[in-house]
Amino acid sequence: MDSQGGSDSIDSQLPVRRLTGSVNSTAISVRVEAYEVGEKKCISDVRRTFCLFVTFDLLFITMLWIIELNVNGGIQNQLEKEVLHYDYHASFFDIFLLAVFRFAVLILAYAVCKLHHWWAIAITTAVSCAFLIAKVILSKLLSQGAFGYLLPIISFVLAWIETWLLDFKVLPQEAEDENRHQSVMDATQRAPLMGPGPLSDGQFYSPPESLADSDEELDDKHECEKGLITKVA
Repeated sequence: MDSQGGSDSIDSQLPVRRLTGSVNSTAISVRVEAYEVGEKKCISDVRRTFCLFVTFDLLFITMLWIIELNVNGGIQNQLEKEVLHYDYHASFFDIFLLAVFRFAVLILAYAVCKLHHWWAIAITTAVSCAFLIAKVILSKLLSQGAFGYLLPIISFVLAWIETWLLDFKVLPQEAEDENRHQSVMDATQRAPLMGPGPLSDGQFYSPPESLADSDEELDDKHECEKGLITKVA
């Protein structure tokens, strides 16, 4: 009776342990699958936002340059003047080419090659700042109306916003996601080693009912023996 009661208690506790282990392994596997799905993405969300802003930089500078061409005498005439007869001191065409340069380098580095370093954005920002400062000092843009101020300033600000986005948003966020994914992978590797521990001696016990039944059986046995002794006597 005692052994049967102890086995029943062990059998009742083993499913609980199996259920707990299965729940933990299921939760870890779900987290791993979620991170694997994130890794299968072509590009992360923060990196996609950065690439969209780089595209916005090019489109915005292009739009301002087209407006400048239209305001100052018509697009066709100004294109011939600023592109075919390019003059460093009076043309805005080089500011447009600077935006194209930033777009090409940054998209190639951070969207196509998926670079995880800041050297590409450092090159584009340094080149943009040096060129714009030199152009403002040496050229005659400031005497050509509002666009002489607007295009260099906006190009300068957009270049530094791109640097801020990459250095303070994209790279730290991706590094944090990578560390979180690595911790989950380490947890999955340790999970098979963290099985249920050995059963303790306290789990081998008899329920109260078995004790009562054993006492009654002993009393019946003693009464039977007394009856036999009386008959023999």
